[in-house]
Amino acid sequence: MLYGIAAAAATLLLSALLTGVLRVPALRLGITDRRRRRPLPLSGGTAVALATVLVAAGADAAGLLPLGAGVGRMAVAAGCVALLGLAADLRRLRWWVAPAGTAVAAAFVVPYEETGVAAGVAAVGWIVVATAAFRALDHADGLAGTVGAVGAFGAAACATAELMDGLAALLGVLAAALAGFLLHNWFPARAGLGAAGALFTGFVLASSAVFVRAGQGVGAGAAVLYALAAIGCADAALVVLGRRLDRRAVTRGRPDHLGHRLRRLGLAPRAVPVLLGAGSAGGALVAVCVHTGRLSPGAAWWVAAAAAVLVLVLVRRPVTPVFRPRQRVASASSQVSERLRVRSG
Repeated sequence: MLYGIAAAAATLLLSALLTGVLRVPALRLGITDRRRRRPLPLSGGTAVALATVLVAAGADAAGLLPLGAGVGRMAVAAGCVALLGLAADLRRLRWWVAPAGTAVAAAFVVPYEETGVAAGVAAVGWIVVATAAFRALDHADGLAGTVGAVGAFGAAACATAELMDGLAALLGVLAAALAGFLLHNWFPARAGLGAAGALFTGFVLASSAVFVRAGQGVGAGAAVLYALAAIGCADAALVVLGRRLDRRAVTRGRPDHLGHRLRRLGLAPRAVPVLLGAGSAGGALVAVCVHTGRLSPGAAWWVAAAAAVLVLVLVRRPVTPVFRPRQRVASASSQVSERLRVRSG
């Protein structure tokens, strides 16, 4: 326990330090969030991945927190996925590259001897979907870090119940790394997570859930996996449904995620991660209770019902930007000036 607390504290400090130190190199290399008007360095992703892997590997090598062969292989695969995400941060990649790379990494991680081949293939598909859904949560300040930290605590509780101390240690270190990153990412953000950190975090969370449930009941396993990733799944369902209703391409980016639509309802920027973090905590609590047998797998339907209500309430909310009165006047004036210029030309 003492070693775990020390590792978490070291990871939190290292992640916060690296996020701040890597801001300048990220700006110079152009590793910034292209969706924002002002350059936001994506130093948090590299910091979270480095802090998690370095502390976990160091503690394992010193014999303080032994990870085990399977968890060590997962950490290596997650590092490879983070490198793929860093490439996506550096330059635009085709939409299918990240899921394809995640699938290859997941194929080396799934414990087929416990799941079987068919269930193992399904687990690979789930890891790809859950990782992509978590990556999409990186659209609002503090959101991905908050949901990721809560999910890591929930998965760690499930791992502890199965006496998987190495996996619980890795997840605890990841939660601490995300907490250190949040010191820079809370609104107004000074650093972002980016594809590197989002893919790394999503991959570790999804793979850990598969490890915990491997070889156990399929129904309860599906309930646990979904409850741990409920917020990411709700965001993905909202985006897909909203874009299909608007007859837009699903793979084309747009400000139509959960955070965007909640802001349209009038929520403050800091309230969005708090609200969705609370929802993630509720899902994690259900997952832990189902995993430990305190609730039946049917409890996950309540989580799914709450997510469905949220999606249906928000799906028809407009996603176009709202101008303040002065901004609206300035925008109208610029449009008139542009029309006059075209006519005179």
